[in-house]
Amino acid sequence: MSGPARTGFLGQPRWFGTLFVVDLWERFSFYGMLAILYLYLVADPEGGGLGLTEADAAALSGLYMALVFMSALPGGWLADRLFGARRATLYGGLLITAGHGLLAVPSEGWLYPGLGLVIAGSGLVKPGMASMVGRLYEGRPERREAAFSLFYMSIQVSALLAPLVTGFLGETVHWHLGFGAAALGMVIGVICYAAGWSHFGDVGARPERPLDEGELRRAMRRAALFGGVPAAAVAVGAVSGALPLERVLMLVGLVVVAVPVLYYRSLMRAPAVGPAERVRLRAMAWMLSASSVFWLLFAQGPALLNLFARDDVDRTLGTFVVPASWFQSVQPLFLLVLSPLAAALWVRLGRRTGAPAKFAAGLLLGGSAFVVMAAAASAATQGRVSPLWLVMVYLLLVCGELAVAPIGLSLAAEVAPPGHAGRMLGLFWLFAAVGAAAGGRLAELAGVVPDAVYYLMLAALGLLAGAALAAASGVLRTRLASRAGTPAPSPTLRDPTHK
Repeated sequence: MSGPARTGFLGQPRWFGTLFVVDLWERFSFYGMLAILYLYLVADPEGGGLGLTEADAAALSGLYMALVFMSALPGGWLADRLFGARRATLYGGLLITAGHGLLAVPSEGWLYPGLGLVIAGSGLVKPGMASMVGRLYEGRPERREAAFSLFYMSIQVSALLAPLVTGFLGETVHWHLGFGAAALGMVIGVICYAAGWSHFGDVGARPERPLDEGELRRAMRRAALFGGVPAAAVAVGAVSGALPLERVLMLVGLVVVAVPVLYYRSLMRAPAVGPAERVRLRAMAWMLSASSVFWLLFAQGPALLNLFARDDVDRTLGTFVVPASWFQSVQPLFLLVLSPLAAALWVRLGRRTGAPAKFAAGLLLGGSAFVVMAAAASAATQGRVSPLWLVMVYLLLVCGELAVAPIGLSLAAEVAPPGHAGRMLGLFWLFAAVGAAAGGRLAELAGVVPDAVYYLMLAALGLLAGAALAAASGVLRTRLASRAGTPAPSPTLRDPTHK
């Protein structure tokens, strides 16, 4: 596939700007929801909240984040085999719009259907757009990394504004008004996307490996049997009260952990995957496992760090009390400022520094963030602390994110077997889902051990994972560079998904 040669938005092809508008509002949806969901779940019912325990709220918000990531797997498959990346992005935008419309209804009963539509729509938008952007720089990984970093920077404008809008509306006016704030924005985004359709040339116009009629019927039967029936059973059990929330969260969490292992193994057996591709995919499994550790750390922000901001941070500015959710805007602000520097750094380093070393640096930075957080929690035992503690934590997490997320997306596009780009990008977000779900469940420990001890445990996890990846970076880099027709290096690392 190739895009039009004309350039426009930020020196990229004109369709890059059209994709940016849609992703602007998809990110508004994601970050705006994360900013207030946990606070809404633990808020007193008299104040319009659900009144859940902190443990259940952390698990539920972690699973929401996980399912947004996880939905990229079926979304990527649909983009590759049925819709094509272009239509997948359009349909995803429409689903997100509908989901936020339901969330705007001031009734508890619409929360879960609304979340479900937002999750489904995000699953189509993420791999669809990433696949189209990845087509710009085939065979030029350094330029692709820079392009993904630039794209990552651009959407942070929305991520910066989202908690300010949803947080203010949710915490000071009405929670459901905060949830529904992105509905109008997504309408604008979808209209702009449709208007810019002609800018795409042939990029994403057709599925890379279209299904024939027989394959489509089989896929629909399997989706109904393995997806629709279990989901309906869980939904009926939850609504009727026969299946408590804790059991539902546990079941969904088990699915989130099992699916990436099963999917990875099926990908390894695909006809398009030869010996050289298997070498690369085994190495990629280590990279994806490392990224899940980072997303576990990241998942603490919308839950426990939000709670820390609400209960332990001095948020007064004169007579104004800053909403706790506004601290979620610190992260995208740093991303907006630092992403151009990261993009320039990757181009300058070129091939001298491989993706494994960048991932290792990201994990070390993530671990360091929670060393700072442990110190903040210890200081908070004496009273409310300065907001600068949280600012420093988010700065370190952002530096880690810039070394993991755009690099991981670029690497996934690079190592994808022929015809599997969308699903490989979906697999990247699937491992992120494992980290987010595990982070939500791990947050339950915060009610058992002192906060400072809990954050030190997280710090140790990030630092140890980063050190291990740094030690193996040379071997992993060699395997990730394997190409068809080149001999596979002798194995010295076991496949982390192999049982």
